[in-house]
Amino acid sequence: MPRHMPNTFNKLTVAIALASTTLIASQAAASGFQVREQSAKTLANALSNAAAGAEDASFMAYNPAAIGNIDGNQVVGGVAYIDANFDLQDAEAYPTGTSPLLSYDRGGSRQGGETAVVPSFAAKTQLNEQFDLGLAIYAPYGLSTKYDEDWVGRYHAIETELKTIDFQPTLNYRATDRLNLAVGLRAQYVDATLSNAVDFGSAAALKGDPRAIPGRDDVIGTVEGDDWGYGYTLGALFQVTDKTRLGASYRSKIDLTLEGDVGFSGTTAYSSAAVANESDPRITDKGGKADLTTPASLNLGVYHQLTDRLALMANAEWTEWSSFDELVVEFEDGTNSPTTENWEDTWAFSVGANYALTPQWLLRAGLGLDESPVPSAEFRTPRVPDADRQWATLGATWMPTPELGVTAGYMHVFADDGDIDQQATPTNENATKGNLSGTYEVSADVFALSVDYRF
Repeated sequence: MPRHMPNTFNKLTVAIALASTTLIASQAAASGFQVREQSAKTLANALSNAAAGAEDASFMAYNPAAIGNIDGNQVVGGVAYIDANFDLQDAEAYPTGTSPLLSYDRGGSRQGGETAVVPSFAAKTQLNEQFDLGLAIYAPYGLSTKYDEDWVGRYHAIETELKTIDFQPTLNYRATDRLNLAVGLRAQYVDATLSNAVDFGSAAALKGDPRAIPGRDDVIGTVEGDDWGYGYTLGALFQVTDKTRLGASYRSKIDLTLEGDVGFSGTTAYSSAAVANESDPRITDKGGKADLTTPASLNLGVYHQLTDRLALMANAEWTEWSSFDELVVEFEDGTNSPTTENWEDTWAFSVGANYALTPQWLLRAGLGLDESPVPSAEFRTPRVPDADRQWATLGATWMPTPELGVTAGYMHVFADDGDIDQQATPTNENATKGNLSGTYEVSADVFALSVDYRF
């Protein structure tokens, strides 16, 4: 019997690993699991106009009072393409209670970045002199990452796909000629597919099966789950002078209970036969659920028309990641498993400028920086190779007519290197996943396009 192998194998090990990270997903363009690409105009200005820009109906995703700055009716459609790269350098992974010489490395790529397409839609109508009604449909969170099934960190993560969509009906009140106040309701749908490997070969060898090969006869567990949750957003837009505008908005947390099923598949003839024959109750399909909360956030911004051609803007966003300190997964057999996250609240800051080159062409640029909620290497995971990051953006809006606008934006994300140090002991959360360490190099390119039409 291999003495160096872990002596525990929870029947829902995969569910613990997967459900505990269901909403801990990070787009390389934003910290935590946020997606901020709801508008090509905000992306082109590095999000510096999110709270106070109020240039078209899509801005209600950031500040619902933005629709009060737009007379009449308008529709906006947009799409963002995100190309994220997560590359683990100097990786070491090995079983619990052993040395790095007993490596889990089987030659798979350590690159987990994927591409993602994020669509959005917004529309608003002016009901009368005092009220505006709007609807925004957008994705506030999401991730798509996938590693090779034989990569060195396979027991921690293989695939993570998180899709969310918010439906936000919005009502704005034009309190005065200078002040707009708004409220929006948020119905949020979340769908997740996540997988990782389980070292079934070690578990079978510990039971005395001489055919099993530790670290090679893996079983892949995949969990799929979804849920609806509900929250709200509040916003204010104040025109201080004819040239200066202030904006503030608050997005509430949303509570979800993600329910799903865990399915298994083998990677070798031995483990595939074990799954197909249901020879071990620990690798038969199971179910579970976890209560999850998407965090509250606050946006504060200023927009100033410095000259007839040049506008300057700045934005600060606070996100209450500290609400995500622990996740308890409940299984259908009545057991549960807590996972410590220990995330911290963060701030993101950005500045930007617009320059009217001609009446038809508006040039855009911006810079930003964003803190990571992950406090240290021990809380960084392959699903969340998150680190502090900086943005640089460029873009332009073409207005062939006063009613029609076409905007293109580009963002490059420069992320700090992020160390990962997942330590395993026989009694902690990594007991069956083993040790994993290294340094993540993260970068991303984001392209966005939108069309707005006023009538």
